[in-house]
Amino acid sequence: MTYLSTTCPLTGTLTIDGDKSISHRSVIFSGIASGTSTIKGLLLSEDVLATKAAMEAMGVIYTQQEDGSYVVEGVGVNGLSQPQQTLDMGNTGTGVRLLMGLVASHDFTTSFTGDKSLCSRPMGRVLTPLSQCGLEVISSADDYRLPITIKGSSTPAPITYTLPVASAQVKSAILLAGLNIAGTTTVIEPVATRDHTERMLTGLGATITSQKDPATGHHVIALKGKQPLTHANFEVPADPSSAAFLIVAALITEGSEVTIKNVCMNEGRTGLYTTLIEMGATITYHNERVCAGESIADITASYSQLHGIEVPAERAPSMIDEYPILGVAASVANGTTVMHGLEELKVKESNRLDATLNGLLACGVTAQAGEDTLTVTGGPIPGGCTITTHMDHRIAMSFLIAGLVSDSPIKVDDVTMIATSFPNFFSLLEQLSIRVNES
Repeated sequence: MTYLSTTCPLTGTLTIDGDKSISHRSVIFSGIASGTSTIKGLLLSEDVLATKAAMEAMGVIYTQQEDGSYVVEGVGVNGLSQPQQTLDMGNTGTGVRLLMGLVASHDFTTSFTGDKSLCSRPMGRVLTPLSQCGLEVISSADDYRLPITIKGSSTPAPITYTLPVASAQVKSAILLAGLNIAGTTTVIEPVATRDHTERMLTGLGATITSQKDPATGHHVIALKGKQPLTHANFEVPADPSSAAFLIVAALITEGSEVTIKNVCMNEGRTGLYTTLIEMGATITYHNERVCAGESIADITASYSQLHGIEVPAERAPSMIDEYPILGVAASVANGTTVMHGLEELKVKESNRLDATLNGLLACGVTAQAGEDTLTVTGGPIPGGCTITTHMDHRIAMSFLIAGLVSDSPIKVDDVTMIATSFPNFFSLLEQLSIRVNES
């Protein structure tokens, strides 16, 4: 059992791990670019390393330099080789879904597996459109869940696909398949999702457009396939989803002020910060700039008296990973916070909606959930409980942060999975004079 404690305000300036979404994509796109690329600031988490190992199994060479950066020998859009072993993706839903898209238009067979958590997560939402491209599911454990073996098509076809649920992973998987398909692959988003894939492809010279349909308001992304990608120098900014835990810790711990440097401020990722500011948070941005098509800034957060608000459903895609830590912030806010549009939380590393609700209730917080809503009424957090994390890193980190301001310690049953996304989480806590306790 692990819990946090502190006897002083949190103060300091921190540099955190690179963004996970951009790291996954940097590993993949550098691997299928033509020529030699470099990656700086890569997140060396278990998730990203699993994606890197899978790309290595398909013929890409990554060489780490003395400064921690990587030199990548790309094999080209159509240069991947059939892996000779099952690709073990660990806990990375992003990695496995993107790679399924990547191999869908390659004429070879690929087997995927993962840990217990990943093997419980549905893959049908990505395999359905990929099957329209020509991918064949040879075998799966149950209902398109890992372990699974798929065969890419020798004659893949471009598709036009409307996302039934907002998902950057599904969109990116379809676009990755489309890179090796003659013709134009089109994804239609009724609700816009994070656009790291589109930005990165544009920077690599792909012929890709993203426009809003004036008649429907939908975003239409169109990619011309069978075009080479140029090599590039990738620089990975800090992860706004990881920064969220430290930002909320500062906001709810009296007397605190914390600055996080070089955070990705892509508007598809900043819904939590918009929400916190609406709740009365003192958050300021400094040193704003653009690097490789991504907006970056230093963020300073100071202790604030928060108040409850309604969080609209249309904001969910830009903060889908941050609802557990928002639930913690709402727990100490004055009044009631209602979050809408949370259906996607049910198919994360855990049923994250249920896990967040049950964790809040265990802590003595007044909360309830609907089909796609979470309602939290703020006040003191009694604590004095142990949280079941269900192998979900964001649940673990969120309730560890809640324990900083609870009346009694809040323990979590497992922290080992935190390394999948945020390997230096605990070392950063120690820099803020937060004690990590084991019992």
